[in-house]
Amino acid sequence: MRVERLAVGGDPAAAAAQARAMAPGGASVADAVTALVTAVRDRGDAALRELVARHDGGDGGPVRLTADELAMPLAPDVEAGLHTAIANVMFVATAAVGDDHEITLPQGQRILLREVPVRRVGVYVPGGRVPLPSTLVMGVVTARAAGVEEVCVATPPPVHPVIRGAATLLGVTEVYAMGGAHAVAALAYGTEEVGRVDVICGPGNLYSQEAKRQVSGSVGIDGFYGPSDVLVIADGTADPRLIALDLLAQGEHGPETVVAATSDDPALLDAVAAQVAELSADRPTSDPAGIALADAPSMNAALAFAEAFAPEHLELVGPAAERLAPRVRAAGAIFVGRAGATAFGDYVAGSNHCLPTNGAARFASGLTPRVFRRRVSQVHLEHAADSLAGAGAALARAEGLPVHAESMEARALVENPQS
Repeated sequence: MRVERLAVGGDPAAAAAQARAMAPGGASVADAVTALVTAVRDRGDAALRELVARHDGGDGGPVRLTADELAMPLAPDVEAGLHTAIANVMFVATAAVGDDHEITLPQGQRILLREVPVRRVGVYVPGGRVPLPSTLVMGVVTARAAGVEEVCVATPPPVHPVIRGAATLLGVTEVYAMGGAHAVAALAYGTEEVGRVDVICGPGNLYSQEAKRQVSGSVGIDGFYGPSDVLVIADGTADPRLIALDLLAQGEHGPETVVAATSDDPALLDAVAAQVAELSADRPTSDPAGIALADAPSMNAALAFAEAFAPEHLELVGPAAERLAPRVRAAGAIFVGRAGATAFGDYVAGSNHCLPTNGAARFASGLTPRVFRRRVSQVHLEHAADSLAGAGAALARAEGLPVHAESMEARALVENPQS
């Protein structure tokens, strides 16, 4: 397994870029995605079924699973785990839903800031090497907490039994066996079989994420959720075996995954490297792009490295690292303390595992109910129009929009001196 030792030194941003460069750069898929999206938008089901058969291994027939196909029993321990995940994700998501808020301004007008959910959401659940019922939970539960009426799911065929069983447990009856850019296009534009949605959420490969970017003018999206990453900041008291396990665990997400650790204690990083070498031989499911171990001259430098790297997941391990938590500004999710393994967040902690990747945590958030809710201003002017009309009319005329001015003055019954 490829392990690289980096020096943070006086240029944390350069070191972070070096760590990011360990992942292979994906070739642009924009043109290929445009062709797929255009085909589905223009030809509907005919194109969708052709593309599902060609790219997903479908049979060329309907892509929606029947009730009988969804009725799949789950192993008792898996069902119990899903119940725990569902309950905890719902608890956290519900806490993030805002209430309506009314304010009264000095001139007397009232503005009610309303939060309203979108009507229909499409949750994209990647296929690939392993089934991801946890992603199904993250998307469906969060949309439900937001108050969304209709939630449908798209996932590549063949749809794994655990995905079907989890959908049934969640009460999702609309599941489509389709993946990639063509699935995203079907959700965005609708076909004869697939109803158009208002928002698409969920991680996936470059094709599905590029498709989300391309259709974002017609439908809402949660963000560009691509290859995963994790960064651990640890002081010298941390357990190197636990850090190595967390790095290897994140490496199970595939060969585009970047995993990294930084510390001001070189001996700890030496021990982490030794543990990675020892543990990786017996853990073939872990196949990251590489593991970056970054020597930092101080904990402040380690934080600067993390801020430049802007990880999807950030672990803070050991008292000196844990004290950095209030200062973190660029991370998708932060896991604090010895017990704070990122894997808990992937499944049952209650936080959402759909998070900004590739450094987007500098400006983007993870999946929350706000992705599925809109803020609407409901304005009640009443007698405030009398005091506001003069100011508004002056601004309108300054912008060369005299009818705007007239409209306001007519409500206030103010005589227009220019008329």
